[in-house]
Amino acid sequence: MSQNASSKVLGPEQRELSIEALKKTTEPGQELDILIVGGGVVGAGAALDAVTRGLKVGIVEQRDWASGTSSRSSKLIHGGLRYLEMLDFALVTEALQERGLLIQRIAPHLVRPVPFLYPLSKRFVERPYVGAGILLYDTLGMTSGNARGVPMHKHLTRRGTLKAAPSLKDDAMVGSIRYYDAQVDDARLVVNIIRTAAGYGAHAVNRMKVVEFLREGERVVGARLENMEDGSTFDVAAKQVVNATGVWTDETQALVTDRGQLKVRASKGIHLVVPRDRFQSTVGLILRTEKSVLFVIPWGRHWIIGTTDTDWKLDKAHPAASSKDIDYVLEHVNKVLKRPLTREDVEGVYAGLRPLLAGENDSTAKLSREHVVAHPVPGLVVVAGGKLTTYRVMAKDAVDEAVRGLDDRVAPSCTEGIPLLGAEGYKAAWNRRHRSADEAGIHVARVEHLLNRYGSETQELLDLIRERPELAEPLPGADDYLGAEVVFATTHEGARHVHDVLTRRTRISIESWDRGVSAVPVVARLMGEVLGWSPVQEESEVKHYLARVEAERLSQEQPDDESADAARIGVDDIIPLR
Repeated sequence: MSQNASSKVLGPEQRELSIEALKKTTEPGQELDILIVGGGVVGAGAALDAVTRGLKVGIVEQRDWASGTSSRSSKLIHGGLRYLEMLDFALVTEALQERGLLIQRIAPHLVRPVPFLYPLSKRFVERPYVGAGILLYDTLGMTSGNARGVPMHKHLTRRGTLKAAPSLKDDAMVGSIRYYDAQVDDARLVVNIIRTAAGYGAHAVNRMKVVEFLREGERVVGARLENMEDGSTFDVAAKQVVNATGVWTDETQALVTDRGQLKVRASKGIHLVVPRDRFQSTVGLILRTEKSVLFVIPWGRHWIIGTTDTDWKLDKAHPAASSKDIDYVLEHVNKVLKRPLTREDVEGVYAGLRPLLAGENDSTAKLSREHVVAHPVPGLVVVAGGKLTTYRVMAKDAVDEAVRGLDDRVAPSCTEGIPLLGAEGYKAAWNRRHRSADEAGIHVARVEHLLNRYGSETQELLDLIRERPELAEPLPGADDYLGAEVVFATTHEGARHVHDVLTRRTRISIESWDRGVSAVPVVARLMGEVLGWSPVQEESEVKHYLARVEAERLSQEQPDDESADAARIGVDDIIPLR
């Protein structure tokens, strides 16, 4: 990988260099080939796709990388077993092909297989029907052109099911089928894609808002940006602009035109995080509900349980989970558990919005998960819909459309063969993990944790610990995470604020009982050392995070969406002291 080492760093200095590079695009002959708006998984994927075709690329994100939908998913890389019932074989096959690529080649350090049980409740009839569907699912995975990366399914008796998941009610099923999909830390995936794109030369800047698009007649020729960190504005010139803003697609598109609009509806999905010891199981579960499916997903020392699927027309930046949402998830999972889960078992709650292509149907559960690429006016490409698993295909399709508007002959997409940062050398690093632990003077379990988050880049964190041994200390109230990870997030991964680290670079906000409150002062101090914060700025960051946690807790006690939203939006996004 012929990448510039310094450009892989998304720290404060690199951000300033990228801003200066974007400002120069208005000079003659300096314009970007493509400006991408939106720093979720599709925008990040488009930046990597475009820059590895040899194009001059910029990508901007109004808040933090992956701060919207792309950090609040079910964390699954899957083919969509239920889409087989809709006979959508093309979507399932495409998704399974991408699953294989991610596990085997693109991000083996981030994406890993996870087993699920599909419980069977009816004797004789259900097993052949469901079994045939899962056999087809496995077969489509094998014929997709990639090594599967996951084991084949297996039929289990009721006894075998209870052995795999002892906490299930004896009468909850007559048997089950165990099959495999994969999971990922979605926010880490996005940051790795962005950093990989930066390594190939893309100018990537978060906390940078598009306030208007620049026009020459009908044609879009760039954008006016506002730096959310200091309030300054400047123009960026680009031959093509790609709008990859997910649930904000309608609003971003409206800055240009109301013609030929793609319409995107937001569907809210909430997830609960509970400790792994609350019930015994070596596998995840997929449960049918009257509206959708409910996943119980192994997640380190936790379970993630979700999701819901309801229309959302309120604040898109901070969708809120209501008490009704939480009760719905608990009620459905408790139907199969011997010991019911209660509110007291819930460590964390998060809510995300799916960007669904709007149709006439009133049910968001039946709207399309497929994606669409449009070119509503010259110079502007819009990509919307889709799912996390197929982000690379969406990105490729969006760049293909943008390239049609360029004069030069441009190479085809090559991202299916490009590993993300941390992927190359990951298996070798894993094999020497005991030696790495001895050399760094930390427990091998710590090294394994780092390898599963940073891959072969783990050595950089271990070097940091050797230079500053105090960074080997776990964060207060969040024993899984080390001080070194906070520093690395700030110097290498573009974290600008405390909540960037606690909610996305790590998952402390949903994995610790106090939702990160104990860790906040330490995180603020470590970030402040890198970003040059004054004591007043540090205190401001701490206060903002504490207020955010309180607002989220309050929203989760409210009976409905409207009151939950009102409680949550009481705390704005942090505005830096200027």
